[in-house]
Amino acid sequence: MTVRTIATVGHPVLRQPTRVVSAEELASPEIQQLIDDLVDTMRDANGAGIAANQVHESVRITIIEVNHNPRYPYKPQIPLTVVVNPVIEMLDDELVEINEGCLSVPNLRGNVMRNVNIRVRYLDRHGVAHDEVKRGLTAGTFQHECDHLDGKLFLDRVHDTTSLTTWEQFERWHRAAFIERITAFVERVGS
Repeated sequence: MTVRTIATVGHPVLRQPTRVVSAEELASPEIQQLIDDLVDTMRDANGAGIAANQVHESVRITIIEVNHNPRYPYKPQIPLTVVVNPVIEMLDDELVEINEGCLSVPNLRGNVMRNVNIRVRYLDRHGVAHDEVKRGLTAGTFQHECDHLDGKLFLDRVHDTTSLTTWEQFERWHRAAFIERITAFVERVGS
């Protein structure tokens, strides 16, 4: 198990768009090790996802997994997904307000608007092409992680800065209302 150091807000690597990974590079031992390290680092930090540039590697790879995560008990399950060179297409204009946090922005959360219905095209770690529709909070998770690959943080999408809160204050004052609202949303849209 290899847990890498996570870059935090202010580090330039988080603001630089990442580069596409070639098929040959994807098959290399170095990139396959990076993918394993991303999985280990995400799980160690109890994240729902992590992008390569969060561990100081500027390539278009992100990992997503939600499996009974104690930080996000309201999120629908997402099996371990390796996402290489993703392209996201918004399918309509329906939006949902999600309170997000980030492993690169420790102890801070804020409300962002995310598209409810997206199409994502990507390669998995073996170079197999995927073309999938994602909905609801799962779509939000994919958008959050893919934003990293474009040099964006959730902070850039916070539409009302009064929603910014530390994790501690979120837990104390805002979590119950958010969970009630987002659970109703998840039940309505299905994921």
